[in-house]
Amino acid sequence: MTHPDPVRFGLIGAGRIGTHHATTLAHHLGAADLVAVADPHGAAAERLGESLGVEWLTDPQALIDDPRVEAVAVTCASTAHADLVVAAAEAGKAVFVEKPMAMTLADADRAIAACRAADIPLQVGFNRRFARDFVTAHETVSSGGIGTPQLLRSLTRDPGLANPGAVPPWTIFTQTLIHDFDALNWFNAGATAVELSVMADALVAPDFKQAGLLDTAVVTIRYDNGAIAVAEASFSAAYGYDVRGEVFGSAGMVTAGSPAHLTSAHWSATGVSSPTARADTDLFTDAYAAELAAFCGAVRHGTPPQVRGEDARAALRIALACIEAVETGGTVTVRDADRAVEGAVAR
Repeated sequence: MTHPDPVRFGLIGAGRIGTHHATTLAHHLGAADLVAVADPHGAAAERLGESLGVEWLTDPQALIDDPRVEAVAVTCASTAHADLVVAAAEAGKAVFVEKPMAMTLADADRAIAACRAADIPLQVGFNRRFARDFVTAHETVSSGGIGTPQLLRSLTRDPGLANPGAVPPWTIFTQTLIHDFDALNWFNAGATAVELSVMADALVAPDFKQAGLLDTAVVTIRYDNGAIAVAEASFSAAYGYDVRGEVFGSAGMVTAGSPAHLTSAHWSATGVSSPTARADTDLFTDAYAAELAAFCGAVRHGTPPQVRGEDARAALRIALACIEAVETGGTVTVRDADRAVEGAVAR
């Protein structure tokens, strides 16, 4: 059954995650109607548009200016996110943007201000906030079920590096662990990260370390409410895509996440086994659809987006502080302004 008045989307970015979101909007979400896709790489735009039966363009601004489009999904390269958010806002279009929303705090502020000035919804793609187990854990913490949060943990382990040479520097912080930083901030709602330290190395592809690739990292974060959090990432989980979270408090503990794709388990003489997900789009299929559905609700009914630009900025603060910590080799303050080392983000 289709929504009586679906939100008309234009999507920018025909890569892996853009293709997944576009397919959801076109075929799996009654509240949405995908009008067109755009990508400067014409072959990618054509391939996606033709496969979904929608118009395809090579000029993102032309898609933004299309009067049929009322909401823009930004799923292209991260370095272009902030400019496209601003362009969409100035055209009066609601914006869903994949993480990270921006690569510097100044650009994050610019994107937030543009959407506020245009009075349009801005939602950022942190999918864990829409995964049922993470939602349940968050509700448990929010209702006081574990008392006062004291120790928090979040981890992301990716199945592997298909092409280490194509991974930009600092990806482990700005693209991967930024999900964990948002999850920790969400679980520890009301608190602010104030300082952190990092241990990171190239243990999976050591030959690429000189090019700036870090593939293994552990980040320890101190919050202003006294809680201590650990975020961990690796690009070599041979057993599958693994995302988990944990909050330990004065009255108990709650956990969320599993690499298991299904709840079934095979018990045999060789042991117990469960099928695992090999990609985020497999493990978080329902969450990806739920975040887009929630955004449609914000557009159509005027409800506040569940993941705001300010939330994305808070996670970015931590990611950028991680870069400073690696550069300086010490514990650093999580700042509210850009710093010189951030120039390395766009290398």
